[in-house]
Amino acid sequence: MRQKSPETFEEKVAQLEELRQQARHPSPEAERKQHERGKLTARERIDKLLDPGSFVEVDTFVRHRTFDFDMLKNRPWGDAVVTGHGTIDGRPVCVFSQDFTVFGGSLGEVMGEKICKIMDLAAKIGCPVIGINDSGGARIQEGVVSLGAYGDVFVRNVMSSGVIPQISIIAGPCAGGAVYSPAMTDFIFMIKGTSHMFITGPDVIKTVTGEEVDFESLGGAMTHATKSGVAHFACEDEESCFEDVRYLLSFLPQNNLELPPRMDTGDDPDRMDPELDRVVPDDPAKPYDMRDVIHLIVDNGEFFEVQEHFARNIVIGFARLGGRAVGVVGNQPNQLAGVLDIDASEKAARFVRFCDCFNIPLVTFCDVPGFLPGTSQEWGGIIRRGAKLLYAYTEATVPKVTVITRKAYGGAYDVMASKHMLADFNFAWPTAEIAVMGPEGAVNIIFRRDIQNSPTPEERRQKLIADYRARFANPYAAAERGYIDDVILPHETRPRLIRALEVLETKRVETPKRKHGNIPL
Repeated sequence: MRQKSPETFEEKVAQLEELRQQARHPSPEAERKQHERGKLTARERIDKLLDPGSFVEVDTFVRHRTFDFDMLKNRPWGDAVVTGHGTIDGRPVCVFSQDFTVFGGSLGEVMGEKICKIMDLAAKIGCPVIGINDSGGARIQEGVVSLGAYGDVFVRNVMSSGVIPQISIIAGPCAGGAVYSPAMTDFIFMIKGTSHMFITGPDVIKTVTGEEVDFESLGGAMTHATKSGVAHFACEDEESCFEDVRYLLSFLPQNNLELPPRMDTGDDPDRMDPELDRVVPDDPAKPYDMRDVIHLIVDNGEFFEVQEHFARNIVIGFARLGGRAVGVVGNQPNQLAGVLDIDASEKAARFVRFCDCFNIPLVTFCDVPGFLPGTSQEWGGIIRRGAKLLYAYTEATVPKVTVITRKAYGGAYDVMASKHMLADFNFAWPTAEIAVMGPEGAVNIIFRRDIQNSPTPEERRQKLIADYRARFANPYAAAERGYIDDVILPHETRPRLIRALEVLETKRVETPKRKHGNIPL
């Protein structure tokens, strides 16, 4: 017998509250199991991520429309995703959080509609969109309709790229076609021991290739943070993940038409740290940590590193200089001597392009001996993939300031935001060595016969290396031609960078009229 509809206002209010309660807790038993796995529910995650009390839910009463497989017997309110808007540090954001307690978080027609609707809202009002992924994949009961729903989400990812920041949090499984939506967003956060991303799971891999691999090794947080580079951040737990997302957003504008937020960090713009004068070793072959340089220069030493565990021979991340948000790129001399290779080039290129999309100035610290030699690099496409970084720097129209701390050799000198790649200000420390190649290699080529014909070949070689180093392994030949705007003392770097960024605040660049360039992907 059909339930009688409420007649009085009070009865209708009671019905609304009852339905809301059903939507908030569609399956208490499933919620219990979610907690037993050490995972928060979809709404709990939103509450942890957003400012307290700021979340406004939309589409609370959406339900699926599937008839097959007795699906009409189970039509929970809101389906398997919670969507809405709120604030982070008082700034608007849109968010969707997949609900694993409803159909395993699987994506079907109406779930896709809800996600697309909130993404469309984010694009219209110009605010970041954050997706919390915890899903078993496509809803099999809905067949090709669920695949179409994925396609609709993918279109929104592409159309919003470079327009609003898109952030993905992988808080559970994310498999098959579902991985491509996060892959097209700007940053992916994964949680150690909880997150898994892969195109095909362990069982399929074993069937097709014979390989045996577990979920964590195949697609866990540290796998994607260290080996594939898919994950930008690998967090210890969900709460620290949400804190990191909030911190990341503090560096970003709301959209591509705004500037990043400025703040008073309390750090004197004219501060000079004499410790910088001692960072670069006298021995040019001795490594040091470029992050030490960055920490001593940026506001309060705060540097939010991105992809910390991947391609560690280059460092990228966000910091502030004089209260301005900046994107920092630096070669890392204590990893592979700071050479550029395939992974480092792609890692830095993508970061440079992100900063350029969202009006974040770029500060580059250069200490690069060249590109990594070897057949694996050449056969892996270092020519094409190294060109991505060159392309990204040249294409970027945001303020670009470069500091050469030590080595800048060969084509890698050009690529690392040199004056030739349209950098605005290029500074060098007195320790800088700017040349086609290092003294040893250059002498071996230029003076090969001279050394061979000498009665004391090694003595002659060392003498020629010393002469070459004195003449060319310094910043002054480049400064003579204007390739270096000034040679500065290391402890002067912070105020010089801040003043350069102040001058560049009104930078405007006219670009050629075109649909888009063809970056060597």
